[in-house]
Amino acid sequence: MLDLIRVVLVSTSHPGNVGGVARAMKNMGLRDLVLVSPACDIDETAEARASGADDVLKNVKIVASMEEAVADCAVVIGASARNRHIPWPLMTPRQSAAKAIEATSHQNPVALVFGRESTGLTNEELTRCNAHLHIPSNPEYSSLNLVAAVQVVAYEMRLAALELSSNGLNVDGQGDFDVSTAENSHQRWGVPWDQSLASQEELEGFFEHLEETLVNIDFMDPKNPKHLMPRLRRVFLRSALDKTEVNIFRGILKMVNKAHP
Repeated sequence: MLDLIRVVLVSTSHPGNVGGVARAMKNMGLRDLVLVSPACDIDETAEARASGADDVLKNVKIVASMEEAVADCAVVIGASARNRHIPWPLMTPRQSAAKAIEATSHQNPVALVFGRESTGLTNEELTRCNAHLHIPSNPEYSSLNLVAAVQVVAYEMRLAALELSSNGLNVDGQGDFDVSTAENSHQRWGVPWDQSLASQEELEGFFEHLEETLVNIDFMDPKNPKHLMPRLRRVFLRSALDKTEVNIFRGILKMVNKAHP
């Protein structure tokens, strides 16, 4: 399960933080690290801070955008330290871990996204997330170092995975996995689902199609869109659409556009 959880760092500016995050991940059995447009190199400082997690650094993937970093993931959880203009599903690290392990127990990849050291994730980046994660720290001193934040969240991921280990499950992805254990403990719908969750790439294609259609039928003014698309994104991301459901919606949009050439 843990091998299906990806940590994504957006525009990280300090190489020591990259190394520290690699170490925090390896401590908790996470291996998949992706950097989005990093503002630093993986240098000797990063390697020194990794302190034995060289394999995580060696296999790090660098991409140009958050969209690319999470394209194949079914669930994306973004760390957010403050309230946003449009409320979004907000979780503690423990709640987010339960959601992540539920998804990975059915082979759905999960991304945990952390923003810039100084400003965090942008509003646009956060609208690409199914849910936001907030660490309930001391309000009198709430600022957390990036490495500390990743360590807290990674620990909760491991703890949630270990709760499923009573039947011999190896949480580090190296042993057999008893699917019935996951279904009994983390089955969201009460029955085994018939389709895999849609990937972020598939969802983004749907959102682009939806926006084009709304403009085409004059429901949305592209010059004054207000918050229509963020609110619609929130509806569908909260719903956890599967692949077939996305295809159904896109088929409907295709027919709507056909009726309004």
